[in-house]
Amino acid sequence: MRALFSDIPRAPQGLSHEDTMAWIQKSMQDFPGGDLAYTIEHVTRNSMLDIVLRLREDGHLQDDTQFETTLLQLSHEAGRKEFMDWCINAQKSVDTTSRLLNRAKPSWSEPTPLFSMAPEQVRRFVIGEPTGAGPLFTEFAAREDVRQLELFANGTPDRLYEFDWGFVTEEPGPVWNVYLADVWRSGTVGSFDRFIGAWRLETAAVAGSKVRPPHVPAGLSLELGIAAFASLALHGGSGDPASAVERKWVSEVFLAHMLPAMSGRVLDPNYDFPSNW
Repeated sequence: MRALFSDIPRAPQGLSHEDTMAWIQKSMQDFPGGDLAYTIEHVTRNSMLDIVLRLREDGHLQDDTQFETTLLQLSHEAGRKEFMDWCINAQKSVDTTSRLLNRAKPSWSEPTPLFSMAPEQVRRFVIGEPTGAGPLFTEFAAREDVRQLELFANGTPDRLYEFDWGFVTEEPGPVWNVYLADVWRSGTVGSFDRFIGAWRLETAAVAGSKVRPPHVPAGLSLELGIAAFASLALHGGSGDPASAVERKWVSEVFLAHMLPAMSGRVLDPNYDFPSNW
């Protein structure tokens, strides 16, 4: 405790409850970066404390010399950053090893596509005939995090296509923001990088493979969905409105075939993309 919190002031002893709370509030406001930075710093250091106590109990910090060295490391800012970086890298290594071991099991198989597209759904997207909002858009728009971000503060998007797996909004550019229900229910943020890996796997030629990746129209690219809090975003290269060729490709190739396979891999916690090996 002393090593981790020695540089954070403590409330003087003997204060009443009200005075203590007032002192804490002022300390939070005076902290560099304000009360949010103060809260994050406390959460981070408490996490470090939990990790150290666990490693002291049944890990390599049972060794007294290692333990003392770690305490010294945690007593200054640079050392704490080194320790957290080590924890993050160790967790990544554990996660990757776990996924690779799962893939090595005889029972492992390629994840099945998450969904399938009905021909009528593909046709409506090709001709640019929005469906409007349905139950899945309503569910997503009602989420607390979505309301806080005011994603749909101006109302339901004009060009919205809802399916049984999620929905797509179309913006000038053109930009297609893709929202998958299974993704937002399990945590959108954790899927951003995995969708990039899935896209690369689908569109890159694999040495020695007889399978040719689909031709992607010039200028079209997949981007992180962060800006619209979407699972992913497709940015067109034909200008607004999208060309007939580009819209046909997005409908018949990406949504109907690529996205179901990509989503199945993204949502399988045991699937490790080649770019992460």
